[in-house]
Amino acid sequence: MPPAPGHPVVLFDGVCNLCAASVRFVIRHDARGHFRLASLQSPAAHRVLHDAGVTGPLPDSLVLVDEAGVHVRSTAVLRLARRLDWPWRLAAAFLLVPRPVRDAVYTVVARYRYRWFGCQNECLVPAPHLRDRFLAD
Repeated sequence: MPPAPGHPVVLFDGVCNLCAASVRFVIRHDARGHFRLASLQSPAAHRVLHDAGVTGPLPDSLVLVDEAGVHVRSTAVLRLARRLDWPWRLAAAFLLVPRPVRDAVYTVVARYRYRWFGCQNECLVPAPHLRDRFLAD
């Protein structure tokens, strides 16, 4: 299923425990069902990235594809937060922090996420009532 127009797509590392927890957080705090989700390892993610014109490698932890383009690292997280329910959207204020500073913090967490939070052998499988929020392969 392609993403519906007007629905940003969150691509996440499907085997990372921190990323899976982040997806659950997004689902819980996106009451309007604004975001669509897909594992970076999935064919659906590859289609979304191809359709967005991405040809080079991307970070392997989180990518946001929205009407303004493809966003990675801290910018992806903060642009995502801007559309979550109150008070989480306040985190978008960190977009005022210079990107190199934000990305340095993001990079440290991303680099050690498997060591600190672990990983799974399989991608996150959505509950039946949430399947329409995930892009099908």
